[in-house]
Amino acid sequence: MSELFNYAYQLIFSNALFWVVFFLAITIFLFVRSKVRMDAVALLVILAFSLSGILTTEEVLSGFSDPNIILIALLFIIGEGLVRTGIAYQVSEWLMTASKNSETKVLVLLMLAVAGLGSFMSSTGVVAIFIPVVLMICRQMNISTRRLMMPLSVAGLISGMMTLIATPPNLVVNAELIRETHQRLSFFSFTPIGVFILVIGIVYMLFVRHWLAGTESEKGEQPNQYSMKELIEGYQLSDRIKRVVVRTGSDFVGRNLEELKLRSLYSVNVLAIERWKHFRPVFYSSELGKREVKEKDILLIDISDPKFELSQFCQYHNLEAAEIRRANFSNQSKSMGMVEITPKPESNSLGKTLAELQFRSRYGLNVVGIKRNNEVLTGNLIDLPITAGDLLLVVGAWKLIQDMRSKASSFFMLDYPAEIERAVPAQSQAPHAIFSIAVMVGLMVTGIVPNVVAALIACLLLAKFRCIDAKSAYNSIHWASIILIVGMMPFSIALEKTGGIKLIVDFMVHTVGTMGKHWILVSLFTLTAVIGLFISNTATAILVAPIAISLAQYLQLSPVPFAMTVAIAASAAFMTPISSPVNTMVLGAGNYSFSDFVKIGVPFTILIMLVTVFLVPVLFPF
Repeated sequence: MSELFNYAYQLIFSNALFWVVFFLAITIFLFVRSKVRMDAVALLVILAFSLSGILTTEEVLSGFSDPNIILIALLFIIGEGLVRTGIAYQVSEWLMTASKNSETKVLVLLMLAVAGLGSFMSSTGVVAIFIPVVLMICRQMNISTRRLMMPLSVAGLISGMMTLIATPPNLVVNAELIRETHQRLSFFSFTPIGVFILVIGIVYMLFVRHWLAGTESEKGEQPNQYSMKELIEGYQLSDRIKRVVVRTGSDFVGRNLEELKLRSLYSVNVLAIERWKHFRPVFYSSELGKREVKEKDILLIDISDPKFELSQFCQYHNLEAAEIRRANFSNQSKSMGMVEITPKPESNSLGKTLAELQFRSRYGLNVVGIKRNNEVLTGNLIDLPITAGDLLLVVGAWKLIQDMRSKASSFFMLDYPAEIERAVPAQSQAPHAIFSIAVMVGLMVTGIVPNVVAALIACLLLAKFRCIDAKSAYNSIHWASIILIVGMMPFSIALEKTGGIKLIVDFMVHTVGTMGKHWILVSLFTLTAVIGLFISNTATAILVAPIAISLAQYLQLSPVPFAMTVAIAASAAFMTPISSPVNTMVLGAGNYSFSDFVKIGVPFTILIMLVTVFLVPVLFPF
């Protein structure tokens, strides 16, 4: 053993491997300190390897040409498509309905839903969607958020073990397997293991949730949020907003809203049109003036004249008044919203009426309320001159509200309400999004085209069906993650080029190689999990995957179980709140401490290691 360490010492300090190890130590140190952005550290790694001459320019920048980098970027876009079409939120709403008042049931359904969605989109994105849902459930059930936030993060991490595309480490390991052995993992290679671990995870969290019991002061806690409900109450809109159904034979049918002149004749402002398409309601809240009214349309109207008689209006135009339910507001808040604005000092809008400003024509939004000196103004708002300090409540499509922030030079926009996080600008395209995802999964499973091509086809279909636009597609890509992966790739190349991988493999062969195949998998899992405490799971997979595959080749065993072990261990980042962004996101929302993650995560990681070590060789023989 001493001869091995002497050999290692001479090898490291006599060639470029010393500098590779030095760069790696500095990188881990910077990651742990968190003083420099991780993507910036990755760029420094690229610069260091380039200036040192250890790698050529082509080798340093090889990550930018890696198909898996493109695939990861495309998967970000696909995940955004699921959010924009409301599919992700429909799952979360189903969870709230189905769970009712059973904490056990909500925990099981929550983990199943998160793991299922996370199989096809970013686990970070899924957890971000479900955090407000969990907060609402905890408030309704009067339980501490500590009891459900940890299961949420655990399910998010387990989702990375469900499919090949579920998390970047899976793709990194598969890419290394292809590069070294020309073998590949299938789309559902991870699924049997992931499902088994998910079941164990649910049972485990049902048991250990009692370790996370909160205090009475923490029960049902929820941060104060500025909501549309508060705006509706604050501007006294509850009695003014009504729904009317356009009946057969109505004189509204076949005419657009500009022709009807409802605002000038009746002081009635149409805020949205609800129309059933493909067995589900679709809400139109932009460009209403030119939109033709059809039979069975439901008009959401704002009545500003207190003397207005709705019953007479409906009878005259063959309409039918409809009740406004809570579900109506829930559905409409995904496509349309409201926000307060105020005129800028010395703005040319001061002293002018909304009609003179052509506010609706210019911004596509309706002003449904005006506050002056904390008093709500009544009457026909369109003819009221705007004064300094007025607060105007505008209603319309979320996209137009967001566009107004950059376009409106005469108004300040106050903070968005909480519902903007649930905005679904392409809700009507949900069936098309499901079809696009199904096409991608089908192509990946059958292997007709490479995975990156299948994902590209799905993205183009999402664009074709208007599930996503170019701006939201580019904005959805988490470029920091892309740069991090690209910047860490030179380490695996440099370790192989300078003999570092061979050195580690030799060390593992001498230490655990004679102890049996399962002990080798234990050592690989432990190595991956420990490194994952300090750097991201993606960077960990980049470093350990070539070691695992080289070790398998040295022992003349199948590299697949070794690669699978590394991929699963990379996703098992349960032990600290900084091991994964998923853990970090629930840290504050769940009011957790560092020790909570250690207490829950360490035993669970050991449990997953045992499952992996014994299950992987059964499914993927040596």
